[in-house]
Amino acid sequence: MALVKLNNRGVRSATAFGSISALGEMRFIKKQTASSSATVSFVDGTSDVVLDNTYKEYLFTFKDIHPGTDNKVLQFQCSIDGGSNYNTAMTTTFFIAGHNEGDSATDLSYKTGGDQAQGTSFQRISASIGADNDQSVSGYLHLFNPASTTFVKHFIVTTQGATASDESENSYCAGYVNTTSAVDAVQFSMASGNIDAGDICLYGIN
Repeated sequence: MALVKLNNRGVRSATAFGSISALGEMRFIKKQTASSSATVSFVDGTSDVVLDNTYKEYLFTFKDIHPGTDNKVLQFQCSIDGGSNYNTAMTTTFFIAGHNEGDSATDLSYKTGGDQAQGTSFQRISASIGADNDQSVSGYLHLFNPASTTFVKHFIVTTQGATASDESENSYCAGYVNTTSAVDAVQFSMASGNIDAGDICLYGIN
């Protein structure tokens, strides 16, 4: 077995150069496509999902998430028991920047109704999205070191949506899952109704 030097910061054992993954590399794990889905869940060890100590950072991407009904928000929660319960305590922040198509209204504000202080509800991560055929929300969620049994689990979310009132709204959410148990599942849903369509992908980052 050869030892290969990496960027003057250490060595990694490898049987072949092709087996070495670069530091900071993003690896695709799983794609799920919603189709009138009440929930979309990523559970470690289920259906090829990896959500453990393999990676210190995980990235979820949302592509054209379309609600089944008007004025619904995308939300998420975490589980520490393999998806049996999605009710972890979270402390979060939430704010929105908006601008309408008619150039007559703008918004940049903290939304107290979108945050939690040790709440166990699903966390809002988008504006109220329209259900017109061309309306949807896209974005990403970074979840840091979910397998840690020492630290709380930090996350950062950014989404961009088209609202029912024809407004572009950027939503920004961040916070932490206040548990030192390993988070091993993440679930997404609309606040009510189904996710009519859209893709959610999971990546691991070395």
